[in-house]
Amino acid sequence: MAISIRDIHLNRCSISPDCVSKFNELKLNKKIKYIIYKLTDDYKEIVVEETSEDGDWEAFREKLVNAQSKSKTGKVGKGPRYAVYDFNYDLASGEGSRSKITFIAWSPDDAGIQPKMVYASSKDALKRSLNGIATEFQANDEDDIEYQSVLAKVSKGLA
Repeated sequence: MAISIRDIHLNRCSISPDCVSKFNELKLNKKIKYIIYKLTDDYKEIVVEETSEDGDWEAFREKLVNAQSKSKTGKVGKGPRYAVYDFNYDLASGEGSRSKITFIAWSPDDAGIQPKMVYASSKDALKRSLNGIATEFQANDEDDIEYQSVLAKVSKGLA
């Protein structure tokens, strides 16, 4: 089934209840380190693609970089994703450590136009359903999600 521009503008996708429950687990239980969200192939619902209790940044980053989506013609290519990462860092001043729940909108430059449009139009609906996000950023290429680059954004240069 083809997605029309009208559907994209009307933001006709729902959010799976699992998206919120997994986020609350991450926020309250501190066991889950990250969640990767995706849109279903028909672009009608945002679902949890994966959660992990392992905080390995490089493994998380690789999952985003290698994400794939289908276009309306069924062609598979690079895919956008949403992600929430419980980012921990030490302050450079030695005054302790911080934890910030970070929302990442991953939309690689070389992803298809349609997936990028649908992800962009549904991002705010997902963010509104996740109470407790401390910081967020948009990432469009692999350099944007290098650890040091993200650390500088999340810590505002204090790490």
